[in-house]
Amino acid sequence: MKRLIIIVFGLIYAVFGLSAQSELNSSADSIIGVYEVNHHGEATKVRVYKNNNGTYIAQVFWVEKRLDEDGNVRLDEKNPDKSLRNVECDKVIIMKGLVYDPDKQRWGDTKVYDPTRGFRANVQCEFTENGSLRVRGSLLGFSQSIYWKKIE
Repeated sequence: MKRLIIIVFGLIYAVFGLSAQSELNSSADSIIGVYEVNHHGEATKVRVYKNNNGTYIAQVFWVEKRLDEDGNVRLDEKNPDKSLRNVECDKVIIMKGLVYDPDKQRWGDTKVYDPTRGFRANVQCEFTENGSLRVRGSLLGFSQSIYWKKIE
């Protein structure tokens, strides 16, 4: 009897968990919002919004360690685009031109910028069962996933 109850509850959780994931991934605009991100010891908040051309942009707007040891605002010094190295750390655009693919029910077709390491990688984004946004960057056959927690 216990085994049957566990199986039933497991099936209910699986159905509702997959249903929530499917619902989030089935709407292009569900990616819009504010996310908490922890990556390489950096706590940040990122806002994803829709551009006029229908693509999405992800921009850092808060960094826990905004100031360096001298009290100066940290800059995007590792950016491969030298013209962007004077951008303050809490104003960095990490994705632009993000496109929703309704057939695959995920976002991609652009690059994600990692300001902690200073490189760009191909990106795919999709929501997981628990509602986190999985941001998967791939470069030269290597991939890494970061999970963003949606807070707004």
